Amino acid sequence: MNPQAASTGSAGAGSAGPRAEGAGSPGPGQAGPGPAGPGPGGHPAPGPEAAAALLDRVRKLLTKAESDGVTAAEAEALTAKAAELMAKYGIDRALLAARRPETDHPADRQVDIDNPWARVQAHLLCGVAAAMRCQCVLLPRPGPGTRIHIFGFASDIERADVLYTSLLLQMWQGLGTAQIPGWSRSPRAWRRSWLLGFISAVVSRVRAAEQDATTKATSPAAAEGDRMTLVLADRRQVIMRNIEHAYPVTRKTQMTYSGSGYGAGYTEGQRADIGASRLRRRAGRSLTGAS
Repeated sequence: MNPQAASTGSAGAGSAGPRAEGAGSPGPGQAGPGPAGPGPGGHPAPGPEAAAALLDRVRKLLTKAESDGVTAAEAEALTAKAAELMAKYGIDRALLAARRPETDHPADRQVDIDNPWARVQAHLLCGVAAAMRCQCVLLPRPGPGTRIHIFGFASDIERADVLYTSLLLQMWQGLGTAQIPGWSRSPRAWRRSWLLGFISAVVSRVRAAEQDATTKATSPAAAEGDRMTLVLADRRQVIMRNIEHAYPVTRKTQMTYSGSGYGAGYTEGQRADIGASRLRRRAGRSLTGAS
């Protein structure tokens, strides 16, 4: 079975041929350095200090959402606001880089994902990365596990890193408490379908938050709506050129499932914190560079 929601979770993911040299990093091709002008909402374009303040606000919202005594409805509202701010941060960084290219640049990162469920974890990472304007290529890896090459702008790769780390932890916690029905003939297939349901739900929610921020920033009513449209289109072209330079031949991939836990996983994914509460300082990183 191949539900549309599950396959779109890895939109932008592909499998590469044998060529695997690092991607080039051409300049973003946007406006050169200059003073900050109006941002997407008519306010001054944010600088690094404003970006740091925005992330700090996200941390505070999510800390409050996780506090004792907060109702489920209040927590959901707080995390939804945090997700909205994280998407706005991505737009702000793109606009800032259009005026000051030194603040953001095309980048790429190779990631090794170990078993268990390496391909499922890759599905989550690629889905989150694609929602945040990055692209992934699946590479052959000797031995078990999966290797992914992520292309994007540095700020977007970092956003994907933070959110993937948070969602991965929530996914394992949810799976650990999920009750496999007694009538299930294959517990492993049920768990796999649960995981894919969870991923479909959270990626859909992340994509919706990102799309909403993009729509507002590129609206004719926005102070620099037309400019923002060109900025985002230019960044997409830079990313695709980098991928084509590194991997001239790729093909689309998607995942299927056969278990019956998809609905339960999807429900859990709808409740997941997509505001990335792990924006707070972390002891380690999930997106470890491949050797």
